[in-house]
Amino acid sequence: MPDREGHKTHFTVPDTSHINTKALPARRGSPNDFQTPPIALLPLLPYLDKSWTIWECAEGMGWLTDALKNHGFNTIGSDILTGLDFLKWEPLEHWDCIVTNPPYSLKDDFLLRAYRLDKPFAFLLPPRALEGLKRQALYKEYGIGLIMFNRRIDFRTPSGEGSGSWFPVAWFTHGLGIDGQIKFGEIPRRGKPK
Repeated sequence: MPDREGHKTHFTVPDTSHINTKALPARRGSPNDFQTPPIALLPLLPYLDKSWTIWECAEGMGWLTDALKNHGFNTIGSDILTGLDFLKWEPLEHWDCIVTNPPYSLKDDFLLRAYRLDKPFAFLLPPRALEGLKRQALYKEYGIGLIMFNRRIDFRTPSGEGSGSWFPVAWFTHGLGIDGQIKFGEIPRRGKPK
């Protein structure tokens, strides 16, 4: 199946023509529709193995998927808006790690699913995601590592207006060799995303 640029990809996407896309959750304009600028990957890159195939399971417009490709990673991109629900679907092809900015309203479900898949992951979440009884129970049972940023990043907001950076975020990781640790990453000062 061709990717956004028309190149053949190395994985097979199941036939989703039977899915009623009108029944899929609408994300346009919702708080779950913030697009992550590629710069957010910089603090995470040293912890990812270059031989891995990375699954971006909530890719939205594909900014992180494309950025991972640009950094030399094999990638698989999927999103519920195309009928590939991370909570119910998994690529048939081999993959090694999940990297995504999950919908914050589903962060508990995404974390539980990622832990159960038993592979490394990195989720971009607000530091407040350390709170909560369910999440803390998961972190205690399976482990968690954090990569904090030196500054807030500018998300593309659902409306395309504003900077979308009124809250900090961090990479919540598991299986990347930093469980039980807090690392500090640098985000260079840049202009706002297009």
